[in-house]
Amino acid sequence: MTELLRKGARRPGGHVAAARITRSRYDRAAPVYDIVEAPLERVRYRRWRALVWDRVRGRRVLEVGVGTGRNFPFHPPGCEVIGLDLSRRMLRRAEARVGMSPARVRLNIMDAQDLSFRSGVFDGAVATFVFCSVPDPVRGLKEVRRTLAPGGRLVLLEHVRSSRPGLGRIMDLVNPLMVRITGANINRDTVSNVTRAGFRVTRVTELDSVGIFRLIEAETPAG
Repeated sequence: MTELLRKGARRPGGHVAAARITRSRYDRAAPVYDIVEAPLERVRYRRWRALVWDRVRGRRVLEVGVGTGRNFPFHPPGCEVIGLDLSRRMLRRAEARVGMSPARVRLNIMDAQDLSFRSGVFDGAVATFVFCSVPDPVRGLKEVRRTLAPGGRLVLLEHVRSSRPGLGRIMDLVNPLMVRITGANINRDTVSNVTRAGFRVTRVTELDSVGIFRLIEAETPAG
């Protein structure tokens, strides 16, 4: 792992306090997280996770926000997946599932907004339902882009603000309550955030009929 890491410490920025709040929310949720999510996991999410990992390319892949490890069964065989999460309690549950992955998995506790990896060390990056809860999503996405090699591929599965105007306004109104309860924003424009972070968006696939769930594919500049 040391060959992937930066040398020296980085000075923390103003995002640190917000990250602490997010960490505490997910630490509290960890014991019941899989139980609460189980119905949607069976009906929708497992199928979508398979779509995500079918689009992953490269020998070394960064998985941001591994949570409890529900992506592990879908990892491509033969690659190395470096997984990270902000919550130590979530990561402990993921550690118990590492054997479900056909890839070689290494896990780290780390903030997506301040990655400790050297630049250009990953061929691809994946996150599923993560950048809805990163306090500064553009900062986090810029960090991911920095760690990708030229032409590296980013694949995201995210819930976003609905493309239907009426539903989008309702999501805006409800969002403060949802953040307080779950830690996740339900009204982010993640496609625009990916572009703002310097990626080139190559494809966006709407996965439901109301424009909330999207599969987002993007690439770093080729050189």
